[in-house]
Amino acid sequence: MIRLPGDFGLTTMASKSVITKQSALFVRLAVRRGGHERLGFWRPAVRPSSSKFQSGLELPASTTKRFSTVTTTKPQHPVKDILKGRARRDLHGKVAIVTGAGSQGDDIGNGRAISILLAEDGASVVCVDKDVSLAQRTASIIHQALKRRGKPESPPAALAIQADVTNESDCRRIVDTAVSSFGRLDILVNVVGVMGAHGTAVDLNPEEWAWGLEINVTSMMLMSRAAIPAMLQNQRREENGSIRGSIVNIGSVAGLRGGTRHLLYPTSKGAVVNMTRAMAAHHGRDGIRVNCVCPGMLFTPMMAGGMTDEMREARKKRSLLGTEGNAWDCASAVRFLAGDEARWITGSILTVDAGATAAVALSSPV
Repeated sequence: MIRLPGDFGLTTMASKSVITKQSALFVRLAVRRGGHERLGFWRPAVRPSSSKFQSGLELPASTTKRFSTVTTTKPQHPVKDILKGRARRDLHGKVAIVTGAGSQGDDIGNGRAISILLAEDGASVVCVDKDVSLAQRTASIIHQALKRRGKPESPPAALAIQADVTNESDCRRIVDTAVSSFGRLDILVNVVGVMGAHGTAVDLNPEEWAWGLEINVTSMMLMSRAAIPAMLQNQRREENGSIRGSIVNIGSVAGLRGGTRHLLYPTSKGAVVNMTRAMAAHHGRDGIRVNCVCPGMLFTPMMAGGMTDEMREARKKRSLLGTEGNAWDCASAVRFLAGDEARWITGSILTVDAGATAAVALSSPV
């Protein structure tokens, strides 16, 4: 008989033990006593791969008396082995570029919120805006927030830079500044975007159409064109899935379906969605992840102008949750995709829209 601790009691004897599985170190047993059965794990003196430990074999008392005690708890591995392979939500040592990082005054737009959350998790952030004063305000907010939390800034958590991301030389200068200031580049978040030309194909202004596409689509290509070579200088590390860089493009639910009043915005955001997928395919084997966040019906400074209370309420009701999101909701999704916890995610389109694109909200229980 086999002496069992745990649920069976220290002095209880099992009436029958049958091998159900063996591994390199342990034999798993079906341990029976009366009408009850428990799983037991037993480390015998000889290798379990020996033929005498075949599955289905009942172990007689005369054999098992020579071996160690059976336990009803699987032997535990050291904690470090259990946690091995787990990604960490820690951006310390990483460097990020966020375009469109400014907002008017102390408003919180998508770019500013993203910059703050990336810095909050330890990244050094290059805040880019065409109006440098807006980017400087974002960097200042980051410094103040970290100071209040008592977090040291070494290296500095944020710096501001003026640039036009539709200009290729400016895009290269942004990346050069990141690398020269912080030594590397790990994350690029392409936020810059405009509503662009108003109207349908019949009545929009072609020049405004071209300008809108240049800002909403071409700028993301130019920034990625400048950033990817810098990311490829990063060494592959097993703990982060051998990822060298992460690019997150900001799209919109308008790019996933029709029904908007103006042609330019959904067209350009649809291009961003499929550009993301194409770039993910092009650069995945190089260790570059590319994903897209598609916010929908968030209330941000970009959307606030001219929106009445009635319009805001109607937007809320179009979502499954019936609530209103803000820039922090978009930023949280970006922070996840930018970091190592998303190391096995690329080419994905993540909607942040309270379920508006998943289904039509029900107005009645019928």
